[in-house]
Amino acid sequence: MGISDSIPVHFSLSSTSSILDVSTVVAITVFVALLCACIVIGHLIEENRWANESITALLLGLVAGLVVLLISKGHSSQILTFSEELFFIYLLPPIIFNAGFQVKKKQFFKNISIILMFGIFGTIISFCLISLGVGLLFKRIGVTTLDIKDYLAIGAILSATDSVCTLQVHPEN
Repeated sequence: MGISDSIPVHFSLSSTSSILDVSTVVAITVFVALLCACIVIGHLIEENRWANESITALLLGLVAGLVVLLISKGHSSQILTFSEELFFIYLLPPIIFNAGFQVKKKQFFKNISIILMFGIFGTIISFCLISLGVGLLFKRIGVTTLDIKDYLAIGAILSATDSVCTLQVHPEN
């Protein structure tokens, strides 16, 4: 009886029962590579006034989307499948914690009332204007199959902005 006979095997390499199949691993690898590229390029062009990490992320996302579109020749843009559950459980929390650690506490608490005012009232005003605008625009162009719940959902999706992210884009004093 060898060592390998006494160790029980608790995992299987079949792709049907595993949450980490090949497409998920490829998607995570591409995501992490793009995230690392955003961070490195963002730090390299930090002295430029016209570019920051947000613009870098936007441009890299556009380039990655164009590459996927060219690889698929416009037929199917679902080359990479990605699990939302995996993103929200494993990848989003480090991003949020990193943003929280980079906030300057003294300036944040000094301006908390302004941040909350813009965060709450700005989002409510944006929600109302976008919902009303979408409702009027869709009725004007002839889309009549949507009801008020759909207009409110579109307004909620498009107005959900992060005020801390908005403050992050502004240059530091």
